[in-house]
Amino acid sequence: QVQLVESGGGLVQAGGSLRLSCAASGRTGSTYGMAWFRQAPRKEREFVAFTTWSGAPTYYGDSVKGRFTISRDNAKNTVYLQMNSLKPEDTAVYYCAARRGAGVIVFQSGYDYWGQGTQVTVSS
Repeated sequence: QVQLVESGGGLVQAGGSLRLSCAASGRTGSTYGMAWFRQAPRKEREFVAFTTWSGAPTYYGDSVKGRFTISRDNAKNTVYLQMNSLKPEDTAVYYCAARRGAGVIVFQSGYDYWGQGTQVTVSS
């Protein structure tokens, strides 16, 4: 089993930045890909970004390209999401997810493990 714990969410003004963290524990060696998803009220969960423990490939959802950066620190078993130029439409609960299989997957059913989520609120 793999446990994922997100942190770093909060309230920020439009144009500001936040960095989310996802600390992984347990059998992390069994995982290949790590991703961030988000879910706004009354909306479906949306793919945000993907990486692997090797750092490549990375892949981003169209709505965050050029503003968000996913990275990882293998020594800390932690994946980060640096979010810049935040917009009110980025407001959502952000979830970290891990998958055992190879390949870049953008749909949530492709992931085996999930964190509990962290709230990000961007005020206008």
